[in-house]
Amino acid sequence: MTDTANEVYPELRSANPYSAEVAADPVPFYDRLRDECPVANMLGFEEGGSHIISRYEDVKFALRHPEIFSSDLVAVDIGQDRPLIPLQIDPPEHAKYRRVMDPQLGPREVAHLEPEFRALANDLIDRFIERGEVDFHAEFSVPFPCTVFLTMTGMPLDDLEQLLTWKDNIIRPGTMDLEQDAAIRKRTGAEVYGYFERLIDERAESGADDILSRFQRSEVDGRTMSREEMLDICYLFLLGGLDTVTSTLDCSIAYLAQHPERLAVVANDLDHVPAAVEELLRLHTPVMQVLRVVVQEHEMHGVQMHPGDHAILMLGAADTDPDEFGVDAGDFDLGRDANRHFAFGGGPHRCLGSHLARLELKVALEELHKRLPHYTVADGAELRYSPGIREIEHLPLVFAPGARLGAAG
Repeated sequence: MTDTANEVYPELRSANPYSAEVAADPVPFYDRLRDECPVANMLGFEEGGSHIISRYEDVKFALRHPEIFSSDLVAVDIGQDRPLIPLQIDPPEHAKYRRVMDPQLGPREVAHLEPEFRALANDLIDRFIERGEVDFHAEFSVPFPCTVFLTMTGMPLDDLEQLLTWKDNIIRPGTMDLEQDAAIRKRTGAEVYGYFERLIDERAESGADDILSRFQRSEVDGRTMSREEMLDICYLFLLGGLDTVTSTLDCSIAYLAQHPERLAVVANDLDHVPAAVEELLRLHTPVMQVLRVVVQEHEMHGVQMHPGDHAILMLGAADTDPDEFGVDAGDFDLGRDANRHFAFGGGPHRCLGSHLARLELKVALEELHKRLPHYTVADGAELRYSPGIREIEHLPLVFAPGARLGAAG
C-alpha cells in the first residue's frame, strides 16, 4: 500500500485537468487517466493530498458516499461566506432542502414552459438567420438559457450583463494566479450577496410568484428559510442558471458543426434529438469535474486517502469509460442502449435543475435544426474552451442565409 499514485502507476506522474490543452480535447486525457492512473495526483500535489478519480465505477462510488467524499464548503471556495444550498450541504441536512426545492423544478413543473422556450429560441434565430453567420455563443447559447433563468427567477433582463460578469469572475476569473483569483472571487461574492440582499427584500414585500419567491415562502423543518439560507440558494442559482446550459450548447453545436454526417442525422429526423441531447451531454460533459473533500480514511486502487485530502471526480472521464459505455465510449452513438452519464452529477447531489436543462437543450436543438439544417465553423476560427466548465469564448458559424426560413413553429 502507498500514499502516492506515482508508485502504483508510474506512467502518469501527475496531472492538471484544468489546462487549456485538456479543455480543448479532453478525451485523450481521460483515456490516459483511466488506463494509467485511475487515482492520480493533481499537479503540484506530488506527495498526495489531491486525488483525481477517473473510472466510472469509482466516480459513482464517490458520488454516492458523501460520508467519505463530502461536498462540504472546504471542497471548493468560490467566494461564498457559507456552504451553498443544497450543493455544499451533505445528508441528512441536504434532504430537507431538496424536499422543498425539487418539486419546483420537476418534469411536470417545467413542462408548461416549453411553448415559451420555443418562442424565445425562434426569436433569437430570427435575429441572425438572414445573415448567414452568427457567433453562436454570444447570440444564442448565452441569451437563450440566461433569459429563461431570469424570467423564472423574476430578475430584470437589464441586469444580465452585470450578472454574467459576476458569474465569470467567480467561475473563471482567469488571472492564472491562485491568490488573485481568490481575491476576485471574494470581492465578487460580496457584490453578489449585496444584490440578492436587495432582491430578497423586494420579494418579501411584493408577493411575487417567481421560483425564488416560492422558495422564500416555503417551509423547512416547519419554518420558513432564513435570510442566510435564501442568500446561499441564490448564490448557487446564479452560477448554475447562467453557465452550464450555455456551456452544453457551445460544446454540442461545435461538435455537430465539425461532424456534418452526425449533424445531418439529427437535422433530418428531429426524433433523434432526445437521444442526441443525452449523447452530447455524455461525450462533452460540460462540468468536467466536481470537487469533494475526504472525511474518512479510504483506499482506492492502492492509494490511501486521508481526512482533509481533496478528491477531483472526473465526470467527463467517467462518461467516456469503455467499461460502462462500451468500446465506442469515445464516439457519438444515437443508438446507445444505456446512457447513465454523470453530466448532471449523481447520488444525493444530482443537479437540481437537470429536468429544466434537458428541456432547454431539447427545445434549442429542435428549433435550431428545423431552420438551420446545415452549418459549419467559420474558416480559420480557433475555438477556445475554458477549463473546468467547457464554455467556448466565441463560436462563429456560417450557413446558407435564410435556411428554412419560417419553418419553425
